[in-house]
Amino acid sequence: MSFWKNLFGGGGGSGSAGKSIEPAVVAEEAYKGFTVKSLIMPVGSEYQLAGLIEKEIDGELKSYKFVRADRFSSKEDVVSFALAKGRQIIDEQGDGIYRP
Repeated sequence: MSFWKNLFGGGGGSGSAGKSIEPAVVAEEAYKGFTVKSLIMPVGSEYQLAGLIEKEIDGELKSYKFVRADRFSSKEDVVSFALAKGRQIIDEQGDGIYRP
């Protein structure tokens, strides 16, 4: 039941009920004309793998956010893996990540 409460916003008691917490950017690097950013998404005592890939195309800043199921106990590990995952996505898809 806890899974469903977390998924649909039920329950609470943390003092932040009803508030959406945006993940914080903790590291970034330039890679092949893109900017890869590692996002910190705390989930309990762990951190979920998440990142942001940005690139300016025709004068417009495009963004692609990714969130993976992987979780890490160390902030340093999640940062390292998020940047690596961002590089992998760029290598595999390039500008295609911004197509509708």
